[in-house]
Amino acid sequence: MIDKERLVNSFCELVSIDSPSDEEEEVAQHLIARLTNLGLTVERDAHGNVIASEPGELPLLLSAHMDTVEPGRGIIPVIQGDRIVSQGNTILGGDCKAGVAAIMEGLESVIEEGLPHRPVQVVFTRGEEIGLVGASNLDYSMIRALEAVVFDGNGPVNTITGSSPSYMSFDVKVTGRGAHAGVEPEKGLSAIRIVSELIQELPQGRLDEETTFNVGLISGGTVRNAVPVEATFGGEFRSRNTETFDLLRLQVQDTLRRTRERYQDAQIEEAFEVMFRMYNLDPDEAVVRMARGIMEELRLTPDIRPSGGGTDGNVMRLQGIQSVVVGMATNGMHTVDEYVVIPDLVDTATFCRQLLTASR
Repeated sequence: MIDKERLVNSFCELVSIDSPSDEEEEVAQHLIARLTNLGLTVERDAHGNVIASEPGELPLLLSAHMDTVEPGRGIIPVIQGDRIVSQGNTILGGDCKAGVAAIMEGLESVIEEGLPHRPVQVVFTRGEEIGLVGASNLDYSMIRALEAVVFDGNGPVNTITGSSPSYMSFDVKVTGRGAHAGVEPEKGLSAIRIVSELIQELPQGRLDEETTFNVGLISGGTVRNAVPVEATFGGEFRSRNTETFDLLRLQVQDTLRRTRERYQDAQIEEAFEVMFRMYNLDPDEAVVRMARGIMEELRLTPDIRPSGGGTDGNVMRLQGIQSVVVGMATNGMHTVDEYVVIPDLVDTATFCRQLLTASR
């Protein structure tokens, strides 16, 4: 059976270990020790992802990521009734440590009771929050599984990600011409002004039910009394519609072209990168049918819905691994109001346990 107290303590211990993106080593070592104690063979790939395996054919892959977003240092979890929250000055780290805790509790309960179960591989990735970097650099030659359950969804475990968008990041650098702002400003060409005009011409927010656009980074200038020579900004757009996704890139490029024509003495450079690709879940895939069946056995109604976010499941599917992304009891991700519902966390661990024992 799932040990609720152990599960809650495990989660609270995990979120108390700082692991912002690219700084996951301490939590990785914590998990390696626990997985080794359970008798799994634990390895690291060249990127630092943690891969734990049991012998046997047709293993099931269970996955979550180790990193968290900022502000995620010095997290102090607080239990308030059936919820776990932070003290309000940091995120909680439920994304994705609720998923990590549920996987670990599911494994511990099965192994300590000696239950027959399907062989398992566990993958805890790095750098998911900065563009699925860990999954993209995962050494797939070390992965034998062809089916995966990724614990990285918002809400209770019966929330299944039915579709996920493609994601494009972009960065723009503008170089103008410097001058003394009080003596001869007319000789300058303000990079900040050009950047501000560019941003105003770009779309913002939710464009339709499948598409979003955001400029999230901006910087420029060095002192108050100089016309700024350089300014940069960065953003992203996402869409579950391939045509819209491609058109948005063309729109950004056209905006840059028109700005170059308007400011011919400025230099404008841009870089685009597709961080992950969209997918639409096939409800008849074997791993989806398995997940839905276990949810129904647990009297949880499967709730398949689209998502605006990406997960390691996007990358794993491109690698030929049938993957389903489920909720993990976390709500309010990426905010200081994030919270985990304890009964939902128990359901997530129970679901994980049943995945292993029901599919043996």
